[in-house]
Amino acid sequence: MKMQVLVIDDEPAICTALSFALEDSYVVMTTTDPDEGLRKIDNQHFDIVLLDLRIGNKSGLDVLQKIKQISPNVTVIMMTAYSSIETSIEAIKKGAYYYIEKPINIEELSLLLMRAAEFKQMSNQLETLHEELEIQKRFGNFLGNSKAMQRIFSMIERVKDIDSSVLITGESGTGKELVARNIHTLGRRKNNPMQIVNCAAIPEMLLESELFGYEKGAFSGATQRKEGKFVAANGGILFLDEISEMPLPLQAKLLRVLQEREVTPLGSNTKISLDVRIISAANKNLEQMVMEGEFREDLFFRLNVIPISMPPLRDRKEDLPILMDYFIKKHAKDMNREEKMFSATARRILLDYHYPGNVRELGNIIEYAVALSNSKKMEETDLPQYVQEQKFILQPDGTDDDFNSFRIPIGISMKEIEEKVITATLQYCNNHRQKTAQILKISERSLRDKIKLISKEE
Repeated sequence: MKMQVLVIDDEPAICTALSFALEDSYVVMTTTDPDEGLRKIDNQHFDIVLLDLRIGNKSGLDVLQKIKQISPNVTVIMMTAYSSIETSIEAIKKGAYYYIEKPINIEELSLLLMRAAEFKQMSNQLETLHEELEIQKRFGNFLGNSKAMQRIFSMIERVKDIDSSVLITGESGTGKELVARNIHTLGRRKNNPMQIVNCAAIPEMLLESELFGYEKGAFSGATQRKEGKFVAANGGILFLDEISEMPLPLQAKLLRVLQEREVTPLGSNTKISLDVRIISAANKNLEQMVMEGEFREDLFFRLNVIPISMPPLRDRKEDLPILMDYFIKKHAKDMNREEKMFSATARRILLDYHYPGNVRELGNIIEYAVALSNSKKMEETDLPQYVQEQKFILQPDGTDDDFNSFRIPIGISMKEIEEKVITATLQYCNNHRQKTAQILKISERSLRDKIKLISKEE
């Protein structure tokens, strides 16, 4: 794309001559009126401005100052028939890139414009690099240069200082907790506590007391008073992870606390006022759960004020190189080993892999490779076997002879299909329940409950 050049000179002949001389290499606009030139710069983008040092009774240096106020990044080259060291230094002090003497030598001007264009391109690259470094500085190990991740970073910046509830959705391992942590550490509540409750990891009977707290003697085993997570997070943020796993009766109690902004610990009659921002996360479709009666609609609307959807790693594979390099450095440092690198073949395998477990799985794969590799260069044989094979559970286009697929007969019930899929995936993962849950995109607690049902029926 050609660079945009604006010529501001009070001599029409010079404007016409420069326009003809430069039109093959640049998009050129001209004006003899400096005020019109300033309006043009204010209304559209220009890369370079050729500005006369004296325009009628106006000083080009004054016009230069106004140009820099309107568009600080535009490159300005002064044109002067009254060259002197003083005016040249003054022009550069006020932001000019360089100056050229009249009568203008077109070859000299072309060379100067070429250098100015290179300078402009370098400045843009440095600005982009600076922005990327600032993002990395602000967001720590939350990495990504893709448009999808830039949108996430932008959302965090926009919502970090307000109190509205945030619902973060996305597959397991996409970094939902990192979003919550960054909203906390970058926002106005950063000096107050952040409490995290994994609704899937805590048994249903204990989850209520974990959230709301209890008094001594409130129930059997309550030998002393315990502060709930709501009170512990007062003034800060409460992150409710895997909110989709919260039982319906407890959802009603949570809704009441959010509406009234106060909590009553179990076994107490004293209400405690709350100033807590709620951030929740789910790897299930809560809207679908609402339609199926598995999640309260009123609670969903209370939590889903600001939705943030995390992209799966397979949809932002341009971020893989930076993530791979980060995990290599991290795990090499953690294991006190020299920094390693992947061979071209191993790197290609990792770039082609599907990552059902997303960024978390990538980190585990690289930790495995760094731990097992005996040399500085990690080969494909240093990768987990399932990654080397590049095969996935129930591929849509899988054939009958694909040992990672199986045939589902017509007429089989959905319940039986679910049992077969769970059993096959468990076998594939060598009974590793966490990885099985990640591949099936369900919580470990849901998987545990389903396995219990299958075992009872057998």
